[in-house]
Amino acid sequence: MAGGVEEFRALHHGREARDPLVLPGPWDAASARVFADAGFAALATPSAGIARALGYGDGEATPVAEMFAAITRITRAVDVPVTADVEAGYGLRPRELVERLLAAGAVGCNLEDTVHPGKTLREAAEQAEFLAEVRAEAGDGLFINARVDTFVRGVEDPGAAVERGRLYAAAGADGVYPIGAPPRHLALLAQETGLPVNALAAGPGSGQGPGPAELGRLGASRITFGGGLLERTLRGVEELARELGRG
Repeated sequence: MAGGVEEFRALHHGREARDPLVLPGPWDAASARVFADAGFAALATPSAGIARALGYGDGEATPVAEMFAAITRITRAVDVPVTADVEAGYGLRPRELVERLLAAGAVGCNLEDTVHPGKTLREAAEQAEFLAEVRAEAGDGLFINARVDTFVRGVEDPGAAVERGRLYAAAGADGVYPIGAPPRHLALLAQETGLPVNALAAGPGSGQGPGPAELGRLGASRITFGGGLLERTLRGVEELARELGRG
């Protein structure tokens, strides 16, 4: 069973600049075991990766019961802490959301400020209120990583992300995740919000953007990969399929 929230929260603090917390994203129990056996201190489930593995699209298209069942299988498979990307919360009330996360064995969650369907930004004050309610229900029992979607929704001004990050910090978030933020803005976001900043990395061998160590030097305390690791794995499966076809 996955480790505890206190252990997970401590992993975000006191890190050297080039040593951010690297959290691989397992999409099932087998991949979780591989990452844990490789020595990673914690894992972060990707909603997009789990959705694809279950045959659904990203953006809250996965039925709630199936998503939480997948998270549960992952946490049961490993003895390191697991945090879960639960998108915008699937329309669940804060109490039920927290209850489901804890029942699944998660020590934390990503909560984004995109409204589904439609992919529009939720009002910042409304999202902050939601996060505060989740914090009140969870107490210290969950690490809340507040995803800020301004950059991926076309708002290039880092000030907009800073404003939301400050509101979410005041609401009780433990970390902020400005997904799609240009790396040059990471230090500003960390300084202005006072929270560990999560950066998205493309993954090894992709040739797309800085790797984890460089993102750490630029201001990130935590690195995740979204569905990128599953995508790389599927490319290997495609090659295997071609080999079988040639056989």
